[in-house]
Amino acid sequence: MASAVGERRMMGYQFKKGLVSVVTPVYNGASYLPQMLDSVLKQTYGQIEMILVDDGSEDDTVKVAEDYCCKFATRGYEYHIIRAEHQNASAALNRGLPYVTGEYLIWPDGDDVLEPESVKRRVSFLQENPAYQCVRTLSYYFHAEDGTAAEREEQSGDLEKEDLFWDMLEGRTFVCCGCYMLRSERFFEIYSNRHIPEYDVGQNFQMLLPFLFFHKCPTIQQKLYGVCCRKGSHSRRALSREEEERKYQLYEMMVDEITQICGITDEKGKKRIQYWKIRRRYQLARKYGDGKRILQERFALYRCGGWDRFNQSVRDLFRRMCEKLQNRFK
Repeated sequence: MASAVGERRMMGYQFKKGLVSVVTPVYNGASYLPQMLDSVLKQTYGQIEMILVDDGSEDDTVKVAEDYCCKFATRGYEYHIIRAEHQNASAALNRGLPYVTGEYLIWPDGDDVLEPESVKRRVSFLQENPAYQCVRTLSYYFHAEDGTAAEREEQSGDLEKEDLFWDMLEGRTFVCCGCYMLRSERFFEIYSNRHIPEYDVGQNFQMLLPFLFFHKCPTIQQKLYGVCCRKGSHSRRALSREEEERKYQLYEMMVDEITQICGITDEKGKKRIQYWKIRRRYQLARKYGDGKRILQERFALYRCGGWDRFNQSVRDLFRRMCEKLQNRFK
């Protein structure tokens, strides 16, 4: 597979104009995958290739996926099912990225849904605004059990802002994967080997942060992507303290690698990355009442000049919580 990618790069690979590549990793998704595939088939946009990567599922995911072959053929969409050994979402994405031939790239989760106009609206924006290399929409959340509205899990942030790297890293705007559409050629300029860093956490940070470091991203202010909230899903299951600490460590390792990919070498940028790490460690220590770690991380925040900024972020969080409560009781 790697040799095929290298061959494409050497030949000056041309992406198919107007085609949208949809890469979706799925693991044990037999019960929910149909809603995602049905939402792709209902798109009002005519040029789509669906690249579904099964991450070593132990249920009937592959059988469910294969049952859709005729439906995609009838719709006129290309459809690829790739089977891999179970690892994680980023590894599964890496199995699918070499198959991308479209001018545009999206990677929705296997249990979420695209509104019928989702792809068309984003393609139209990028065609009408060639200076932009990506665009995003808004999302809504729904419960898997009955489809009712669920509480939003991420901040929207300043929707007029287009420089989103730091906002995304620092949690001021959303990472929701299916909301974003990238120009494939620009994405593979960053990852010329069609391989993102693989970790048991994150995949959307790896996909988005380097791209948003180099490119502005405007927002179409319409809710065109639905996020399914499933009890017990990988992203929502309760973690032990040991698991959570390991997760934080992996995120730090991943962000260090992303920092290298972006070429962040200035002191201000490096200090900001360090502050991000220490703040998260401090919050984790507070969560588990680890007095020694709390003092250590407070001192570390002070040394990196971030204590005042941290206090301000706490005040901002408290203000947002109060505003949410006020809106709830209006």
